[in-house]
Amino acid sequence: MAEAHQAVAFSFQITHEGVNINYDFEILHIVWLSGLRSYRKRFTRFLNNLKNGVFPSSVEFFALILILVTTSHFIFQTIDPSFGLINFFIHHFPIPHLIALLRLPQQASDLLACIFYSLILWFAKAMLMRYMLKCLLLYKGWMFESHTKGPSLKSRIWFFLVRTLTIKRPLLYSYQSALPRLPLPKVKDTIEKYLLSVKPLCDNDEEFEKKRLLAYEFRDGIAKRLQRYLVFKSWWASNYVSDWWEEYVYLRGRSPIMINSNFYGIDALLVCPTSRQTARAANLVHSCLLFRRLIDRQELKPIMVQGLVPLCSWQYERTFNTTRIPGIETDKLVHYDDSQHIVVMRKGKFYRMNIYYKGRLLLPKEIESILDMIIEDDVNLALPGEEHLGVVTAVDRVSWARTRNEYFARGVNRTSLDAIEKAAFVLVLDDMDFEFDVSDPSKLDKFGRVLLHGQGYDRWYDKSFCLIVGKNGRAGFNAEHSWADAPIIAHLWEFILANDFANLGYDENGRCRTGNGFRPPPATRLKWDFSSQLCDKIEKFVITANELVNDVDLKLIMYTDYGKGFMKKNKVSPDAFIQAALQLAYFRDANKFSLTYEASMTRLFREGRTETVRPVTIESAAWVRSMNNDSFSTSEKVALFKAACIKHQNSYQHAMCGEGIDRHLFCLYVVSKYLEIDSAFLKEVLSEPWKLSTSQTPHGQAGLLDLRKYPKHISAGGGFGPVADDGYGVSYIIAGEDTMFFHISSKRSSSATDSLRFAQNIRKALQDMKHMLSSSVNGSGDKTSLE
Repeated sequence: MAEAHQAVAFSFQITHEGVNINYDFEILHIVWLSGLRSYRKRFTRFLNNLKNGVFPSSVEFFALILILVTTSHFIFQTIDPSFGLINFFIHHFPIPHLIALLRLPQQASDLLACIFYSLILWFAKAMLMRYMLKCLLLYKGWMFESHTKGPSLKSRIWFFLVRTLTIKRPLLYSYQSALPRLPLPKVKDTIEKYLLSVKPLCDNDEEFEKKRLLAYEFRDGIAKRLQRYLVFKSWWASNYVSDWWEEYVYLRGRSPIMINSNFYGIDALLVCPTSRQTARAANLVHSCLLFRRLIDRQELKPIMVQGLVPLCSWQYERTFNTTRIPGIETDKLVHYDDSQHIVVMRKGKFYRMNIYYKGRLLLPKEIESILDMIIEDDVNLALPGEEHLGVVTAVDRVSWARTRNEYFARGVNRTSLDAIEKAAFVLVLDDMDFEFDVSDPSKLDKFGRVLLHGQGYDRWYDKSFCLIVGKNGRAGFNAEHSWADAPIIAHLWEFILANDFANLGYDENGRCRTGNGFRPPPATRLKWDFSSQLCDKIEKFVITANELVNDVDLKLIMYTDYGKGFMKKNKVSPDAFIQAALQLAYFRDANKFSLTYEASMTRLFREGRTETVRPVTIESAAWVRSMNNDSFSTSEKVALFKAACIKHQNSYQHAMCGEGIDRHLFCLYVVSKYLEIDSAFLKEVLSEPWKLSTSQTPHGQAGLLDLRKYPKHISAGGGFGPVADDGYGVSYIIAGEDTMFFHISSKRSSSATDSLRFAQNIRKALQDMKHMLSSSVNGSGDKTSLE
């Protein structure tokens, strides 16, 4: 998603300050530390699994084993289910020592031996289940089989075995230890896929030949050495990509995270359950805290593909109580084990609001009463500097880090900053109405801009997410990107909207319905000490942030002519259909093809995050050109279109299976930088700008809100800022059978882009594609212009 911005002209420096360094030892040390961090996390999760009775076997199964073993040992004494092990334990360490130490009767030794043996059986069964499931999950053939023909015999057997080994009611991390590692592709395979992806982007054969020779020189040269380190890392660490991706793509980025990295999500547009700001905020806050409790107790059901194949859940760990701390050279993510409060921002003022009272989670009515008191606190205005304080998180990371070290490292400022950074999340009570009108698209654009960047100073961009509620009750969020990818926060958003609409609700006056008359203690206003120098610095930051905000050209489309139903009717993958439309729209907009980024997930593997799909292919380029050439008949265009969609779907599936291009090349580049080896090929690949960055927002991942029952509660998805200076960022969501949303961003300062123009090109592309497919169905195969 917004990660594509950080990948543009990606580079970083490893400096050794003139010291004689053994580079091979240094990179091995880095890989070793990466693996240690992985095992530390896995050990913590192991303890949590034991605490929750899942490893992946259950406490109930251990009890059953114990009953069977003790019954057979004490009642059927002629039968030894342990083949002599129980008697061995009775007479050898540690049983005799425990009996003597605790002064237990001798009969207790039999019971202790039975318990000890039952534990061994339980543990062995759990390990066997884990590794059998891990081996089964390595198989990905089911992804590539036709839905119309049905699964093959091999896949049907595989489905049966996986279903046998999976748990009926799994906890959030039940399958983590059973997920396979992300596979490391072969260098030669990555190089060949890369060359196929850039061929349609080259202007002529000579340009492609230069790229081919450069790639083969790399493949046959230093790539072999770089690959050896990745082989070691792929076996030693849980995931050979994710920790480096988080550090070098996100945390080492020095540009502002507002617009460039953070992304937003938008409310359901066709319905607003209440116009009371504090009531809506209270229900959403309470729902967020319920979601956090489900994560803490691991009661949140993991997302399963086709209800069977588990996705990695590790990103959920940092949804709450997490903040990004700025640094001079690199930021760091800090996650706190627990937080008893949230921070509320309103009209430049900050409030610490406790979310528990005597150990009990506050109910929506109680939260609403506290928020009402904050709204009524209009008598006390924000201090000079306080109103614009949030802007420190909106500017470049070095400026924020230096300001933090100089003015927020001690005293009352340190205390108040701690309250923000240690909060579960930040609630923003915006003083604007978030309006939406189908007949006035500009209001939807304004809604998106408010959520993407606000006024530049009225959000805290470092928090894992800010929940934003407008004056009229409409809501959205702004999320920091480094801690997790969009599907995680989308799951949270789906949960809280569903809980708000279907479970909590409002009374006839629009107030919260859930709770009692209890009035908890009010929120506490955070105190600050603003020197004149700090105020001057903040005002300079406001000017910088305004320049960034004013340069954003954001356009939102609600497309209702057709949707998923029409695409499936024509037997085309909806994602491949939309990507084809975007390619056609971009070619008409720029009169050329450019490197295009689409994010796909790799959460079928342990600690997987994303991989890049390159939608521009030889097949897609041929179809796009045919759509602008009257010499092609409709049937020829349809044939080229189907071929392009099949190719795209195949590329997306391979990316999900860890067989993409870009993450492998990225990690090879990281190793080369540590070894201080220059590679002209890697430099060129990592500096190629993604002129078009695209991402599909997941919809209905957990199936929490039945759209047949609540048809107006479709999600509008979310979006992100422009990627390249002269490119577009496009997020889209296929919200229903006949509704789609597109979020298009670019920079006003670029003469090459225009979000409104690109939006119009998308609309025309979708209309032309419908006409093409409809003409084909109606039997029209003549040479008909679609222009």
